[in-house]
Parts: sequence; C-alpha cells; structure tokens
Amino acid sequence: MPSNALRLIVAPATGPLAQALASIPAALGISRDFPADALAEAQSVAVHPVLPDADATDVPFVTIDPESSKDLDQAMFLERADSGYRMRYAIADVPAFVTPGGALDAESRKRGQTIYAPDGRIPLHPPVLSEGAVSLLPDQLRSAFIWDFRLDADANVTGVAVARARIRSRAKLNYLGVQRSIDDGTADENLMLLKEIGLKRIQLEIARGAASLTIPEAEIHQVGDGYNIVRRQPQPVEDWNAQLSLMTGMAAADLMLKAGIGILRTMPEPQQFAVDRFRRQTTALGHPWREGQAYGDYLRTLETADPRHLAIMHAAGSLFRGAGYTAFDGSVPEGLTQAAVAASYSHTTAPLRRLVDRFVLIVCDAICAGTDVPGWARESLPDLPGLMEHSSQVTSQFEHRALDAVEAALLSTRVGETFEATVISLSKTGGSIQLTEPAVTAHCDGQLMAGAVVRAKLVRADIATGTTTFELVTPA
Repeated sequence: MPSNALRLIVAPATGPLAQALASIPAALGISRDFPADALAEAQSVAVHPVLPDADATDVPFVTIDPESSKDLDQAMFLERADSGYRMRYAIADVPAFVTPGGALDAESRKRGQTIYAPDGRIPLHPPVLSEGAVSLLPDQLRSAFIWDFRLDADANVTGVAVARARIRSRAKLNYLGVQRSIDDGTADENLMLLKEIGLKRIQLEIARGAASLTIPEAEIHQVGDGYNIVRRQPQPVEDWNAQLSLMTGMAAADLMLKAGIGILRTMPEPQQFAVDRFRRQTTALGHPWREGQAYGDYLRTLETADPRHLAIMHAAGSLFRGAGYTAFDGSVPEGLTQAAVAASYSHTTAPLRRLVDRFVLIVCDAICAGTDVPGWARESLPDLPGLMEHSSQVTSQFEHRALDAVEAALLSTRVGETFEATVISLSKTGGSIQLTEPAVTAHCDGQLMAGAVVRAKLVRADIATGTTTFELVTPA
C-alpha cells in the first residue's frame, strides 16, 4: 500500500524555501506546541509508568527504523517453529499513558496523526512520551502489546493472539546497517528470517493482487541561489519490515470482523478517470503502464534511482483516493476492504504516530482476552472516522503546500526557460502538464489537448506562495 507522507528534509534550514515551509503550519492552524495541561499530564505519567504483570523481557526484541528515529512503535523477534515460523511483534503501549477524557486524550484527538514536515516532525504526542517513556528504546523496561503469530512454511498466518506484557528491547537497529549485515551474511537468525519471511509475504501480496508503493525520502539542498534534490534510496529490508506491519493490520481486521466490533481502514477501487490520467502521466514520463498489466505489477517495475520513475510514484497516489475509516459495533457493513492491500485491513502498528491505532490495540486485546471492550474505547469508535478524516485533510493540505514550495524552489532560477512536457489533464484556462525534466507537475495556460506533447515557457516560480506557472509556446 502507499506511503503517503511527504518525506522531504530541507538542508540547510535557511533561505526562501525554509521560510516558506516554516509558514505552512500557522496558515493551516497547526501548532507545534502542546497545551500546558496536556504537556503536564504527559510529563507526570512519564515519571510513573504502569507496567503489566506479564513478563516478556526474556524475548530478545529489536527495533528497525531510520537511524535518526526516536519514536519507536514496533519491535520484533522471529524464529522457526515446527515447519513454519513464530513471529512476536511488540507495539508500544500508548493507551497506558493516555487517560481517557484527559487533556492529552483531547489534544491527540485534535491532532490525529504526526505530520512529517520537511523542516521537522509535528508529533501526535509530546516527545517526553513519543521519544521517551512510551518509545521502545533499547535497554528500557516498556509496556507493549505483543502480537504472537504462527506462520506456515509459506508465511501464511495460521494463528494469532495479542496481549500486553513488559518487554526490554535489545537493540535499536537501522535499515542501512541491517541491510548490510544481511547482505554480507553476518546478521543473526532473527534478521535473516526477516528477509525470508518478508520475501514470502511479498509473494502472497502479489498473489492476492495488492499494490505496494514506497516513496523514498528526499533532501533539498540550497546551491547558490537555487536548489537541487538528493534522494535516499530505500533498502529492500524496508519492504520486508513493512510486510510485518501489513500482516498485523490484516490480522487485526480479521479479529475485529469476527467479533463484530472495531474500525477498519478502507479504500475503494480507483475510478476510471483517475486511471486514465495516471496512464497519461506514465507515458509522459517514458515508462508507460500498458493495458492489461495489473497495477501492482506495474508499480513493481519502478526504480527509485530513476527521477522519472520517482515522479510516477508520486503520481500513483492519485489512484489511492477515497481511503477512509469504517467503524462498526454489532452488524458489519459490506465492502470493508482496502483496495491497495486487497484485503480487510486496519491501522494498528503505529500508535505513537496515529490516533486510531490506540483504539484498535485496545479492541483486539479485549477480543483475544475474551473480555468486554472498555466503554471509553467502544464509545469512541463512531467518532474516530471523522477525527481521522479531518486529520488526513489537514495533513494532505500541508503536504501539497510543501511540495508546491519545493517544486517552485527547484525551478526558481529557470524562469523564462522553455521545457518539454506532456498534458495530463485539462481545466478552463489550460491544464496540468508533466515536465520531462525536472519531473515536476504544474499548471500551464493555453489551448491544450490531453495527452499532447508540448513546449511550455516557465513564467512564474514563486517559492513563498508555492506557485509555478507555465504558458504554452507551441506543440513539440
């Protein structure tokens, strides 16, 4: 499934682009600071955390994240069992630190999710929790929800349960280091099994017709009066690791559907006009999505080292529209699938960064324990789709404004130049064009025809407003 967060980092944090990005939160009513009462509550609970009685500190969990990450949601331990595997996946116990109805609960409902701003994260929870007392940092005693999976030889799930326990992660690993150790054969069995299981889960993903999309991080550098972009290439281990999270989300959905209570992440199949537009974009960028080729299969042909393919990855998000959340309690509505995952699915593995996961964990824990779902969680289910929709809208606006500013910065020294482009959509005054190089999508004034290859002159690239405008010169 797609990774929608805009992973842009500005270096250095000065100049017109940095200033433009810094102004976006206030323009959208987003505050980086937490209210005093929510911050005081977080600081208080961080000093005296409540730990569960069950003890799993003997399990040698490790975390795998970007090297700079401190908000560690997940820890894993994999081993062989019978003819298949056993996977224990520990998820940070955010509910233990958030009092229902308290100031921190209210603020997290307002925020909904962490926003990954190019100039620094805007977190869902105060750092004293998200990067401290709740985070699964190494050598620290922590409360966690442990998902205990049994897998067959092909990595199909044959059994699953979830329960709270105290854990102690052994190490904070990073993607590059893990990839290197797997490739050179020095990794321990836990990490070698991550590759083995991850590859098998990818095959299962392909077989069910799912579409997976991972957009790499990009770092924007100032060079004189202009800017260039340097992209961090994702490691294969990132996909293998993501498969564990996907598997957990699918298992959570199955548990809740069977119990008749919960909340799922849903998304319809893409509409035809979006498919047609995306096909034109892929053609414009020199890597056409041919008729009859499955969408997921096409995405797997993209190479992150190719700038045009990266533009296609960003454009592919247009087909992942209409995603939302569906809560249920009693009767289960129809159509509760996530089209990109090609299965029923729920967000459950990132409670430090996403509001809804906190409630999914509580519901699944109660289901597995055979107890009633706590009243505060049950009563909140109907509110969560609206809260998450609002948060997603704000985040989307943030990401669009940030991307507009970055694209304007990349073109800011080239006003007056003429570029080759392909028309990908039409409007009353012109339409959207996809530049061949750099791979930027922008508005163009003039009489355009969808799918036509044209030459367009850059007439405006305003970093402060994120406005990039072209005018038609002549068909190419």
